[in-house]
Amino acid sequence: MHGSEAPSSWIVRFGPLVRAGGSVLDLACGRGRHLRWFAARGHPVLGVDRDGDALATLQGVGETLQADIENGPWPLAGRQFDAVVVTNYLWRPLLPHILDALAPGGLLLYETFAEGNETVGKPSRPDFLLKHGELLQACATLRVIAYEDGFLDPPPRFVQRIAAVREPAGARQARYAL
Repeated sequence: MHGSEAPSSWIVRFGPLVRAGGSVLDLACGRGRHLRWFAARGHPVLGVDRDGDALATLQGVGETLQADIENGPWPLAGRQFDAVVVTNYLWRPLLPHILDALAPGGLLLYETFAEGNETVGKPSRPDFLLKHGELLQACATLRVIAYEDGFLDPPPRFVQRIAAVREPAGARQARYAL
């Protein structure tokens, strides 16, 4: 059943970096495979998706919000989270909102399709494929923990994925002070 797949290996690998009990936003969560994974580890979770039927499968897991984040206003203005998770989803105009949703010290875990994927399957439209290095550029204000841009198999796909932290104000300067 869609939504019951195992969480992404990227999320499993870097998810433990979210502070204990930290809040997690799963954006375009679908049936919530990552929402469930974080909730099972004691994190308060919020899943946002436009598909009300998918969100209905998450009753009792955590907070959900049905919203069309592509055509409506950003529904989380002013809210920040200890982690923001986005997988298999790209809507470029939202990238600034996604970064703004990270609290100081918050972790961004983002994994989605990249150029080259059109050679192995869907999505194949350029609108839904990151250009080489695009995710890294979008996260230029964050401290990158890990980044990959390439081919994965199975299933065969081209992806970019990043784990990056919004450092608290002054953290970077303090680290490099003489």
